[in-house]
Amino acid sequence: QVRLVESGGGLVQAGGSLRLTCAASGTILSIDFMRWYRQAPGKQRELVALITSGGSTNYAESLKGRVTISRDNAENTVYLQMNSLKPEDTGVYYCNADIFTIARMSSRYWGQGTQVTVSS
Repeated sequence: QVRLVESGGGLVQAGGSLRLTCAASGTILSIDFMRWYRQAPGKQRELVALITSGGSTNYAESLKGRVTISRDNAENTVYLQMNSLKPEDTGVYYCNADIFTIARMSSRYWGQGTQVTVSS
């Protein structure tokens, strides 16, 4: 079975940085899009960033200039570097990926999330 596991979250002061990691494992042929989402209590889950298999990226407007998404295809891993963090960045950050386990058929998978808390 395929699983995604996030790590790297924690408590950081405003203005600080964190690097989140998401590693995919299991029966994987290839991975197309990989994404980071976040969600705070009482708020909708929102897309933070995405990256294609070729390395093209897209970011939420509120985070542009402060986050960078990258991936290591050989390790089936995606990263999210976050800088200049603000208290409003607090939430659970989830990894999401479209993964091929058989040829020409992909499924979308979610990790369990990693908590990011930014103190003022």
